[in-house]
Amino acid sequence: MKIIIVDGFTLHSNDIDKHYFDSLGNVIYYDRTPQDLVLERCKEAEVVITNKVPFDANTLRALPSLKLIAVAATGYNSIDTKTAQQQGIVVCNVPAYGTASVAQHIFALLLELSNHVGKNSVSVKNGAWATAIDWCFSHAPIIELAHKTLGIVGMGRIGEQTGRIAEAFGMKVIYYSRSPKTVTFEAKSLEAVFAESDFITLCCPATPDNTGFVNSQLLATMKKSAYLINASRGQLIIEQDLADALNTGIIAGAALDVLTQEPPGINNPLVMAKNCIITPHNAWISFEARQRIVDILYRNILAFQENNPINQVF
Repeated sequence: MKIIIVDGFTLHSNDIDKHYFDSLGNVIYYDRTPQDLVLERCKEAEVVITNKVPFDANTLRALPSLKLIAVAATGYNSIDTKTAQQQGIVVCNVPAYGTASVAQHIFALLLELSNHVGKNSVSVKNGAWATAIDWCFSHAPIIELAHKTLGIVGMGRIGEQTGRIAEAFGMKVIYYSRSPKTVTFEAKSLEAVFAESDFITLCCPATPDNTGFVNSQLLATMKKSAYLINASRGQLIIEQDLADALNTGIIAGAALDVLTQEPPGINNPLVMAKNCIITPHNAWISFEARQRIVDILYRNILAFQENNPINQVF
């Protein structure tokens, strides 16, 4: 079986064996595949492993040998699943691999917003403490998290794990979900979550229905002292609206691990916005999470070969 890995760079960097899948067939590995080379590289593939390389209808119809697309992620919006189904191509994903890592990163962002560890550390390295008059200082107010309210939009595995971490800090947790959840946190309307929370984190997938739902009107309902965190999908936020809210003091700050376009364009309004922390979509990238992806990908392909597909997305 011919297996093509089209964009394995982030998944299989130096700490994970690139030959992990060799026992499953003839594996050809590419760090990255530009769109104009997808057909050439995959024309004889029976299995494709992809993370972000898109496979649209025209591409799928031009790959008659393709039997399985193994998505190296939970999200599979880069695959035209309707056409894949019509072509008899199975699509499998990797669910729940990054719950702990992403929730941990959400709290790393939250703690930077509340404690400014990075900002203060940089100032010390730049000599600010050595030349200070007093024995201590902080470049921004430190916020104690106990008794503050964390609002979570989306209550899947990551949202639930984030809520448990928040409770360990003594925070009150409220959430909004489009479907009922059996959790101990208090469910509220989306409007109430935005109005009542001191910190809000987006933990929901991007869908056609919620694209850009975080807009100027919703941001205006937040406390001026509140912070927005997003380690989910950049498409959830209208970026200019958030930049305007930050630059004019509508909200106190934001911390983002995702943007609408990645890498961002040089004119992205959030890159230079006031009180905005941005990390380069690396909440998921711990060794442990990536190893789980590889393990589950392997099992997905093996199960397919045994005519018993698992983790199918349709």
